[in-house]
Amino acid sequence: MGLFNKIKEGLKKTRSGIMGRMEGLFARNAFDDEFYLELEEILVAADVGVATTLDLVAALRQKVREEKVREAGQVMEILKGLLLDILGRERVALNMAEKPAVILVLGVNGVGKTTSIGKLASRLKKEGKQVLLAAGDTFRAAAIEQLEIWADRAGSEIIKHQHGADPSAVIFDSITAALGRKRDVVLCDTAGRLHNKANLMEELKKIRRVVEKALPGAPHEVLLVLDATTGQNALVQAKVFNEAATLTGVILTKLDGTAKGGIVIAIAKELKVPVKFIGVGEGVEDLQPFDPAEYVDSLFSLPDESRSECCRL
Repeated sequence: MGLFNKIKEGLKKTRSGIMGRMEGLFARNAFDDEFYLELEEILVAADVGVATTLDLVAALRQKVREEKVREAGQVMEILKGLLLDILGRERVALNMAEKPAVILVLGVNGVGKTTSIGKLASRLKKEGKQVLLAAGDTFRAAAIEQLEIWADRAGSEIIKHQHGADPSAVIFDSITAALGRKRDVVLCDTAGRLHNKANLMEELKKIRRVVEKALPGAPHEVLLVLDATTGQNALVQAKVFNEAATLTGVILTKLDGTAKGGIVIAIAKELKVPVKFIGVGEGVEDLQPFDPAEYVDSLFSLPDESRSECCRL
């Protein structure tokens, strides 16, 4: 399955929810107040978020009026363009300029954080990078063992301490080892800390300070793993983590398991942090670099047999 088809299949539930309703909406070819109200309902239901939806629909209304657009296909193209204005037009790649590139990976328990690290390690290994994993989630039962399994699968090294050890010490030792062994990347797992626990946010800040001490200029990436199925709660998590750790990107998992994949748009608009990877399946290859254009095209595509003339773009 090609990359576009993987993403298209992964967004099947979201696309059905959005386009299933939009097809009928655009078929009316009447861009009045009722049209815009219904469009707002569709976008909010897809977890685009109220604030983002209102801004998006207001911008669409203004452009349609200014450009005197009357055709449904043209209105759809304007909407897609506005979405790309929010998401960005290009992929935002990982910052791999330094060696080793230190990547902190954060996220609450259950979002697929350790699994995402393993999949990312496999991807980087295939790109020819020498990867070292830091087992910094020392609090969750079996987290170290789980990361060891992924390290073995990816053919990567792992630095670990005992269960309950200081996460900062594990990560410090990992960076030191990577420097000595001339590794390309250090992928650092961290505890699945709850976003409403102030003391755990403080611990996260401590990890950042230790990383900066071990290697000035690091971390080069701070990635937050979010579960797309949690919708607006994912956005709440992202805001709190961003305040504590200054995120550089988001990995959005389980996008294939929700009809509310519009959360991608809400994150980009409200957080101003790029989505760098999306999970669209269980396989190692199903952690894909996020491409805004492919996302929008996948979101607004319909099977040929169910496509009306108004939505044939």
